[in-house]
Amino acid sequence: MGISHVIRGEEWLNSAPKHQLLYRYFDWEMPELCHMPLLRNPDKSKLSKRKNPTSINYYRAMGYLPEALLNYLARMGWAMADGAEKFSFARMVECFDLDRVALGAPVFDAEKLDWLNGLWIREDLDEAAFAERVAEWALNPGHLRRMVPLLKERVEKFTDIAALAEPFFIGLPVIEAATLDGLRLERAAQVRVLQCAAWWLDAQGDWRRDALYAGLKNLAAGLEVRFKDFLQPLFVAMSGRAVCLPLFDLMEILGADLTRARVRHALAAAGGVSKKLGKVLEGEYRGLAE
Repeated sequence: MGISHVIRGEEWLNSAPKHQLLYRYFDWEMPELCHMPLLRNPDKSKLSKRKNPTSINYYRAMGYLPEALLNYLARMGWAMADGAEKFSFARMVECFDLDRVALGAPVFDAEKLDWLNGLWIREDLDEAAFAERVAEWALNPGHLRRMVPLLKERVEKFTDIAALAEPFFIGLPVIEAATLDGLRLERAAQVRVLQCAAWWLDAQGDWRRDALYAGLKNLAAGLEVRFKDFLQPLFVAMSGRAVCLPLFDLMEILGADLTRARVRHALAAAGGVSKKLGKVLEGEYRGLAE
């Protein structure tokens, strides 16, 4: 096929000898094999969507610049010869050398990404470009048109819009303990609802409001939780408040990646799930699925 190099993740190292034998048996020319280190969570476990958002759509919705995200990913397991942390794609192409790929396990550090993204915003966007990027991110006509039906029927003056539309313009909401304490469900029940909802949302392919409504209502029934009570932790997850815009419309507009990230964020704010509890809840959830 004319392939000269195969660059792949380190998990393929163990199978490399088998691949070399296959090429030898077929009398083919073996391409160069290059193995890249896998990205890791701060606890050194393999990066996965269960612990950190891994979708490009999530980082777009959160307001990261594509240039900054590409810059950050390029630094995962590789470094510029001069030690520069901020560099353009063109500069990376010019300087890239496979010999500088590190063998260690690079950690995906969200705080470091925030710092680098801020650097790109301050150093590379003048005021006009900044305004244009903000408008493209959240105030583009397509996004606004989806928001208008929810806002128009609930405002009496335009100054009401800011507070009402806040869930569309925040990343992960600040969730106060007092808000969680004020819900009908006890904390353990909130954790149960959020964890099972997270699993269901991870597997959900149809992101239309009606499908979300029907699926989560069935989940609430399976967990034997009154639907109104079941929804309260999800309202908090989406907005940081127990009451906000219509939940399923909001989830549809936010999209799958940001919705899932907010549910996991709320789960952590509610105390998270230990390994022991996780196994119990997973067994219960699988029983419902079956």
